[in-house]
Amino acid sequence: MRWTIKPKPEEEQIRALATALGVEDLVAQLLLQRGITTFEEAKSFFRPKLSQLHDPFLMKDMEVAVARIEEAIANGENILVYGDYDVDGTTSVALLSSYLESYYPNVATYIPDRYTEGYGVSFKGVDFAEDNGFTLIITLDCGVKAIDKVEYARQRGIDFIICDHHRPGSELPKAVAVLDPKREDCPYPFDELCGCGVGFKLIQALGSRRGETIDDLIPYLDLVATAIGADIVPITGENRILAFWGLQVINKAPRTGFKAIIDNIKKSELTITDVVFIIAPRINAAGRMEHGQHAVNLLREQDLEKAQQFAKEIEVYNTDRRNLDQEIAREALLQISENKEEKGFTSVVYKETWHKGVIGIVASRLIETYYRPTLVFTKSGDKLAASARSVKGFDVYRALEECADTIEQFGGHKYAAGLTLLEENYKAFKTKFEEVVAQNIDKKLLSPEIMVDAIISLDQISPKLMRIINQFAPFGPGNYAPMFMAENLMDTGYAKVVGQDGGHLKCRLADANVGTKGGSIDAIGFNLGTKLERVKEKGFSAVFSLDENEWQGNISLQLKLKDIK
Repeated sequence: MRWTIKPKPEEEQIRALATALGVEDLVAQLLLQRGITTFEEAKSFFRPKLSQLHDPFLMKDMEVAVARIEEAIANGENILVYGDYDVDGTTSVALLSSYLESYYPNVATYIPDRYTEGYGVSFKGVDFAEDNGFTLIITLDCGVKAIDKVEYARQRGIDFIICDHHRPGSELPKAVAVLDPKREDCPYPFDELCGCGVGFKLIQALGSRRGETIDDLIPYLDLVATAIGADIVPITGENRILAFWGLQVINKAPRTGFKAIIDNIKKSELTITDVVFIIAPRINAAGRMEHGQHAVNLLREQDLEKAQQFAKEIEVYNTDRRNLDQEIAREALLQISENKEEKGFTSVVYKETWHKGVIGIVASRLIETYYRPTLVFTKSGDKLAASARSVKGFDVYRALEECADTIEQFGGHKYAAGLTLLEENYKAFKTKFEEVVAQNIDKKLLSPEIMVDAIISLDQISPKLMRIINQFAPFGPGNYAPMFMAENLMDTGYAKVVGQDGGHLKCRLADANVGTKGGSIDAIGFNLGTKLERVKEKGFSAVFSLDENEWQGNISLQLKLKDIK
């Protein structure tokens, strides 16, 4: 791993902010590194307010979208809420459909089948709308590139309102309204909303016309916070406010569907990390293994007994998904080895029988072994479908643009994308993708990077510092948990490997200059078991975050080790 120490702000700046806030210099440094320079900015950071959310009508086409929905309601039209099958899509559909149904009955939901329809708006979905008398489709987390499907619908008398957050192409669909903060002509002040975030801005706008305040919409924020965490958007600006309040809903008054999932979790308070690794995979599992509509049903259900049954079924899907992605990852790693591709700039693997629902997870797993842009292909109908994942700092979407002549269709983000191509083009694509990445990637990006906020000594670590750092949450892109580095360390004689396979490192660290008389602190390093012999020698450095370990009702500070050198 590469250790990169963030630039330290000017001492004068640190002292000024520390004095203004009445905090230690270290805390002021951490805030300045997050762009917080004044008392008022710090107050907004630590106590996000819903009143700080932007006016939804600043978003391009919002007025038109609201007017069309109000017209549909006034005329008694049937409205179809249409979304992608992942967490962002299913939470978005649950949010908008349940909001509209709170005052209008003619609303239904549609999630495309991952295997027969693929990502986004499908002709089959438009046919479903026509066959069942829907005259307005509202898409969420998809649609900004569905030019042909929107035109197909228009010819059948069906209007579209598109709510998306993906990067548009050179041409927008001819929808009634296209709500997408990434539109070049959209003046909205924050362009990093997830799909569910765009959906929330729509209900915020609709609610304002009905005399509702932002407080009336708080119950929907558990869905938004879950989508923010799962879609890995920056937890800054509006996303920080929405995630902060959404976590409060999850922990204090979760919707029935979430309650059915988290009732079995032995944890008093969930963080955004828990949402990402506990709630989100279960929601995702429905679309991966069966159908995304199961997730929507769970998230909309108000009867606890029924929700618990839905949750039980989804738990089975999640277990099956976990077993499957582990097995496919093993096969993919073997394929890389057999093809002698361990030293390439990319990982591109294919097997026609791999389950389409888990290839994105498998791509992420491969990056854990070979840290480089990765694509996992499988057969999907008469074409090949792939999920792409990238490494920090490299735009895989732009790399795919350079391979467009071998691709049928693609879309996505800087770090995650999906595509389809003809089987006869697979080898040509694989060769071209390797060439494009080799020519464009900065070679240092092929090693994982740890960003270090500050170099500290162990005696600076205290319960007070931990309490303040906890207030930096929710953590995520743009606001990761502070990462520290300490030098000249020693183990106090407790170092050992733990875990079923001995893969984790447990030790107790002290400053080698003063030994245990200067105090010591427990440390745990997941997947650092190979560093055991190193920590038995004096004088090593470590990078870590601060953590609270709860054991038999007692809470103690510990270091969560990331790397040792």
